[in-house]
Order: sequence, then structure tokens, then C-alpha cells
Amino acid sequence: MSRQVILENSGLKQPVGSRRKRISDHAMVEATIYLKPEVSIDSILAKVLKSGKYLTRQELAATYKASPENFQKVAAFAESHGLKIIKNATENARAISVQGSAANIKSAFGVNLNIVKNKAGKVFHTREGFIKVDADVHPLIEGVFGLDTRPKARTLFQILGFPKTIEQKSTAQKGFAQSRAIMERALVPNTGFYPTDLAKFYNFPNNADGTGQCIGIVELGGGHAQTDLDSYFAKLNLSSPNIVTVSVDGITNAPVGDANSADGEVMLDIEVAGGVAPNATIAMYYAPNTDIGFLDAITTAINDTTNNPSVVSISWGNPEQFWTVQSLIAFNDAFKSAAAIGVTITVAAGDSGSSDGVNDGSVNVDFPASSPYVLACGGTKIILSADDSSIDSEIVWNEGTTSAGGGGVSDFFALPDYQINSNVPPSFNNNFVGRGLPDVSADADPATGYKITVDGGNYVFGGTSAVAPLMAGLIALTNQIQGKNIGFIHPVIYADPNAFRDIISGNNTTTSTNQGFTASQGWDAASGLGVADGNAFVTLFNIPVSNQP
Repeated sequence: MSRQVILENSGLKQPVGSRRKRISDHAMVEATIYLKPEVSIDSILAKVLKSGKYLTRQELAATYKASPENFQKVAAFAESHGLKIIKNATENARAISVQGSAANIKSAFGVNLNIVKNKAGKVFHTREGFIKVDADVHPLIEGVFGLDTRPKARTLFQILGFPKTIEQKSTAQKGFAQSRAIMERALVPNTGFYPTDLAKFYNFPNNADGTGQCIGIVELGGGHAQTDLDSYFAKLNLSSPNIVTVSVDGITNAPVGDANSADGEVMLDIEVAGGVAPNATIAMYYAPNTDIGFLDAITTAINDTTNNPSVVSISWGNPEQFWTVQSLIAFNDAFKSAAAIGVTITVAAGDSGSSDGVNDGSVNVDFPASSPYVLACGGTKIILSADDSSIDSEIVWNEGTTSAGGGGVSDFFALPDYQINSNVPPSFNNNFVGRGLPDVSADADPATGYKITVDGGNYVFGGTSAVAPLMAGLIALTNQIQGKNIGFIHPVIYADPNAFRDIISGNNTTTSTNQGFTASQGWDAASGLGVADGNAFVTLFNIPVSNQP
């Protein structure tokens, strides 16, 4: 048998105090092996940005793939350890999904698998330490995913006047969450705004409706009900948007009947995006809440040649420190591939301020919002004029440790070129000069939140989960008006931030050590560039297609 070598980026720790037992050798387990591509995505993207012309999805697939020879070598490695290749594995996908007994998984990847049960009684299998693979295929493999099935991300929404259960990181320095923290907010009257109201307040263009566009939305559970959508959009005097459901890794549209569950996230995303761009098709990518499920949902949306989303909204995430390095790299590479084909990714930046829900006094940012290739969406609180017809003022959303806009400095991703002149501060944790987030902000405080219908009830939602689909809707309108995908927008918006109303009041400090970020003139880690003026945002991209990006 070949000598095994550690995959350096695969290290993972068990949660502190978790009760676990060794999985049976006969239990069936699945995993996905990601291969390194023939041509790096960095090289592909650099050529795209230099040429000023986005690739088609087909052109990307023809270039960004594993070599047939390497694909066969890795497939043979898996089979030599008794693993069966499942799904229609292809070199273009760079992924080989395998299945086998726990004993064969241990043989192939050098890991012991355990079973853990969370407080809700759900059972997952887990691993710890590093993954190992045979030395002859080690140079060919980027990562191995799916060997830990604990929930990977949490939703980033809140409901006004209702308690919400959030998966948080109670054992921050040790690993994944196994406990749940209950966030209580005092019952208050259901006020709030429809997304059409906010589109008006934010001066979104009224000469577009999303016709010809597709907005992709990633969901890791829950579902939507057509009756709720019909009821909701009738209140807006709009037809319900065309919803297309895409099943990823066997997960389908499955409402559970609880607004505080993933159902709330799903309906918030659809109703906000659809309220802003009602004639856009909305493609829902339902996937398991695991590392590979999340990654598969993202890559499926980006590479979807049937629905062709021009923008993808993601309202799920967790602090950077709870992701393996191989996950950070693989997700980020997927976002680079989106940039190469002109697909914009909008991501919620977090709902727990500068701590991002980690209770050890440290400052943290949420991932995947911290990727330099996504539009990180932060949160504000709005104060209306006396006649409620316009915004009088707007400040950083911060109502306490479990209700504040996320933002800060990445401890993993380096400062991108487009932020060189943004005065991004070094990380409080280690002085690393990293990617700063958010990029933009909008209304996220539940007290000034979004009227939403879910599971037969009417609620007011807040959270940066609402800002990601709001911005996705604006980008769909912009794509329609411009007649092209605006795509990777960061170099454009940072070069000309005048399309954003600067937020200069408030902070997102929520750590026990009082470390956080204060709004100020220009970009800051509490509100980003500020809040987009919709019509001004559209005109930023009044440039010839040959000069875009």
C-alpha cells in the first residue's frame, strides 16, 4: 500500500465537550474529492480582467477542469481502497464523489469517523485531525469534503418580536457549534416595510423589473410555499415571480412550517429579491447544510447553463475560524470562477457585530462574506422623515451582541487590490492586513425591517440576510438596464464610491473587549462604502461592453 501524506489544509478539531462514539466499520459514508485544475483559476481570472471580456460558462468549463489523466489516477486511488464512485463524475466538475464503508474511508483518507448527537437529538458523523491520501495522488488533490456532516452554516435573519434559535459557536477556540443560543427580543408591534418601499427609499430604478434576468438563491434547508408567495405578492400588486427549484445533493423544497426555521430564510430571500425585481426568474438551489452541500450549491448555481443566473444571493455563513482552510480555498475559488463569467455573488455579512457571535472576546468576520470575490452586505438602521416618505438618517445597525451588522477584517484573505486606498485597518487579532468587509450596507435592523409572509403568518424580518437579496435585486435591474452582466463589480464601486450614501454614524462593536468598528467618512468596517443610491449605482456601469470589466 502506498505511503499516505497529509493534506495540509484539511485540519479540523472536534467541539469541546462533545459526546462521541466511533462509527461502525460497516456504516456507509460518502465523500467528495476535489482535484486541482489543469489551469489555475487565478490565471484564468487574470486574463479575463486584462481582456475586459467575461467568459461564457461553456468557455470556463472547457478551461477550468482536471486533466483526464489525473482524474483517472484519483478515481483509481479511490477504487483501490474499496470506494465506489457515485454520481456522474466528470473532469469538468473536478469532483469525484465516492461511497464506501467507514473502514474503507479510513483506509483511503486516514481518518477515524465518530458519531455525535446535538442537543436537538440529531446525529452526525464527524472527523478530527488531518485527512491523508496516498503519496502518488497527493499532488493532484485540492481537498476532501463531506466527512463531517454537522451543520456548516447558520441563517442570518431575525424576526421582530420573536425569539430566534441560532446555531452559534459556544466553544469558539475549539471548533463547531453543538449548542444553540436563544436570542430574545421584546415583543413590539409589527411595523416595517415592504421591499418595494425600501426600493423607493433607496432610489432603485423604476424603469426596470428584472425581465430577462435570473437571480440564483442558495438555501441549506427549508422551503417555500406557493400559497404564501401568491398572498404576499398580491399585497404588492405584483404577480408572483417565476420560481425554479434546483435540487442539489438530494435536497428539495421542503417547508417545515416554522417561520423561525430555514423557512424564514427562504421566504425572506424570495420575497425581497422578487419585490425588487418581480419579473426576474428566481432559481432556488436547495442543498444539505454541510461543507460539500454548501459548496455544491454554489458551484451548481454558478455553472447552471439552464437557468443562467446573473447574480447569486447567499444569506448563510459562520465565522472564518470555524472553516477548514481547504473549505476557505475551495469556496473562494468558486467565487473567482463566478467573477470570470460575470456572475455577481451577494452575501450577508453577519448579524452579531464585530464578534460575529464568538464569545471569547475576539473580533471575527463571517465567511463566505469575507471572500474578496463576493459583495459583502452589512446592516443599517433607518430613521424616516416625518411624513414617512424618505429616509431622514441612517446609522450602523447595533442593538446588542446578537443584533448588529457584521464587519471587520479577514484573518485569512489578504487585502485585495481594489481596497488598497480604503484605509482598511489591520486585524485586531494578529495585525494581519486583510480583506475588509462589508462592501455595502442597507436596512437590516428588525425594528425597521422587512414585511414578510412565511408559513401562513405575517412578520417583520431583519438581519443582513435581507440585504443580500435586496442587492441581488438591484444588480438584476442593473443587468437588465445595461444589457449585460456587470459581474465582478468591486473594482468599479471602489474606484467611484459616489454612488453610495456614506454612513458616518454608529458602530458594530459587540465584543466583551469593546473591540469593533465605527462608521466614518469613506469606507469603514462597520458600513462599507455605505448604502447604494440605486439610479446612481446603475450609471456606474454606463461603459461599453468591450471595456467591461
